[in-house]
Amino acid sequence: QVQLVESGGGLVQAGGSLRLSCAASGSIKSIRAMGWYRQAPGKQRELVARITRGGTTDYADSVKGRFTISRDNAKNTVYLQMTSLKPEDTAVYYCNAGALTETGSFLDAWGQGTPVTVSS
Repeated sequence: QVQLVESGGGLVQAGGSLRLSCAASGSIKSIRAMGWYRQAPGKQRELVARITRGGTTDYADSVKGRFTISRDNAKNTVYLQMTSLKPEDTAVYYCNAGALTETGSFLDAWGQGTPVTVSS
């Protein structure tokens, strides 16, 4: 199967920066799109940013200009550089990846989530 492990979350003051990482491992032949989602307390999970294998990116309007998604295909890893953080960015951030396994099946994999708290 496919496992996603996130790291880099934590507590930061408003205006600060954090960098999230997510590494995929397991029976992986290739990974297509990778992305970051977030879920704040009492709210639905929402897309933050995603990136195709070729590097095309898409961002939520609320993070455009502040967050940057990137990936290292050789390491099956996706990153989210977050700058100018705001209290409303506080949420649990989840990594997502569309993985083609070595057995030929396609999996929509999710990480366990990493919390980000932005204090005002």
